[in-house]
Amino acid sequence: MIFKTNIWALICCVATIICLSTQAAYSQNQFEKELTQKIDNFLAPAPQINRQTTPTQNELYPSDAPGGILIPSGFGGYGTYLFGGIGATYPEVYLNNNKTDLITSVGACVGNPAKAVNFAASLNMTDVHKFRDFSGNFIISRILFAGTSISAGALQVFANVKQSDASGSTYFLAVTHAIQTIKSLTPGCSRLSYTIGIGSGRFYEKSPKDIAAGRGKHGTAVFGSISYELIQHVNVNAEWTGMNLGISAGVRPFPVPLSLAVGVANLTRYTNDRANMVFSLGYPLSLNRR
Repeated sequence: MIFKTNIWALICCVATIICLSTQAAYSQNQFEKELTQKIDNFLAPAPQINRQTTPTQNELYPSDAPGGILIPSGFGGYGTYLFGGIGATYPEVYLNNNKTDLITSVGACVGNPAKAVNFAASLNMTDVHKFRDFSGNFIISRILFAGTSISAGALQVFANVKQSDASGSTYFLAVTHAIQTIKSLTPGCSRLSYTIGIGSGRFYEKSPKDIAAGRGKHGTAVFGSISYELIQHVNVNAEWTGMNLGISAGVRPFPVPLSLAVGVANLTRYTNDRANMVFSLGYPLSLNRR
């Protein structure tokens, strides 16, 4: 079920959502197909690595600002914390209106990916107005070697087939590497990182409207991104979703781990009838006290 609202100022805070109307549409939801990095993944702005417990003191990790908004990252969580966030796309594709799609998500993660693995689970709600259309995400991540991590997961599983807009569950494998020779202005971080992965579902299956518009049935299944720290706590990102190209900016505006990402998706004509804006806002709350 697609959530819509006429209000442009959607992302005010994680706990406050203003909704005006809803509408059913049984095709793969534009939002759920794209906004996977911060809503369907972990919603943490960056892995909260304790530098004193990692194997290599000089190891660099991705910038603390979001490195993407459209695809999953190979880096997951670190330690035990709760997280939550909201995201949106504007305007809806294949519809002649100025409506916006909105989603919320909450979850938790646990585990040390440097010593073993980190496991994250989250719950999505895409029909916010009626408090329904739930689905789950399950992701495992592991740090492989200096600045490199791998993640594997299932997105939007256990969705109600009578309510969900997606064509089915999505499974993926992603690897992210932070370049070790380009130091960020933030200690312990790299200024340049990239991700490459492969997946099913939203990375491969096009929507019925794409098929009807003559844009084919399948994408590449391979997705990837590159992220560069423009200034401290601000990244510029280019992403290929397996379906389409997007660009975004990731910002960590405050000392607290609040993350914001804003971008434009569907810049190519392989899917959808136009480009649209995408947003996400996430915040992790650590449960560890040292």
